Amino acid sequence: MTPGTVMEIGRQAIEVTILMAAPMLLAALVVGLIVSIFQAATQINEATLQFIPKLVAIFVVILVFGPWMLQYLIDYIQRLFGSIPQLIG
Repeated sequence: MTPGTVMEIGRQAIEVTILMAAPMLLAALVVGLIVSIFQAATQINEATLQFIPKLVAIFVVILVFGPWMLQYLIDYIQRLFGSIPQLIG
């Protein structure tokens, strides 16, 4: 296994990680921004007010994007395991 192959496998793993985390992180970011604007407008300074909306948003994102995320992850793992014979020999 060459250093280039190791770098390519690492790059693909990072790409998959970013694609799996991006929908949930973006949802949490958008909800956090909306709640922060609401808190600034109403002057409600409660730190726990952001927790429940973010949790609900992430749950909804997992329900919506979960099948796609799972299929993408399964495809990546199958490609990675399928390439083991070429990587070894």
